[in-house]
Amino acid sequence: MKRRTFLTASAGLALGTLATGACTTTKPDAPADKAARRRELDSGADATLSRLYSSVNGSRELGSRARGILVFPKTLSAGFIVGGEYGDGALRSGGGTRGYYRLISGSVGWQIGAQSKSVILMFMTQDAYDKFVRSSGWTAGVDATVALATVGANGVLDTNTAQQPIVGFVLTNAGLMAGLSFEGSKITRLDL
Repeated sequence: MKRRTFLTASAGLALGTLATGACTTTKPDAPADKAARRRELDSGADATLSRLYSSVNGSRELGSRARGILVFPKTLSAGFIVGGEYGDGALRSGGGTRGYYRLISGSVGWQIGAQSKSVILMFMTQDAYDKFVRSSGWTAGVDATVALATVGANGVLDTNTAQQPIVGFVLTNAGLMAGLSFEGSKITRLDL
């Protein structure tokens, strides 16, 4: 009985955390609110890229070759059997921000809890970047395959991964995550 109560409370907390995050990041209406939100996302993207480049050997070189880099500084994940993920980010290309986007995904399976992580997608080819920018809604695994970046035994970014059209990174407080899939993640453009 105590275990059931604990699991029910944990599920409520996890889903409440995700719902609260979604409520606090709803679409702003006033121009000043939009400008503040853009500054917040740009600042978060800068900090996330700095953290990636300092913690993953070879990522800075890969980023310098990318046609565009989509950075979600903070995605919130929560779940109890059914889970969800949500976050807003900025698309960087040619030294500037080219737009703002929202990532939403869901999953089913044994899961419990909540966490925050950063998601970075590097578009390594002009074709992959152009298809993403032209789309009205883009889904990983449907519109394109995203190769999850892995680090080899030598501590350097895996060269096979680095040759894919789109390379994805997931960072937590502990560092680069492995064993994830971007399949089914839906990304749409924000009006900011």
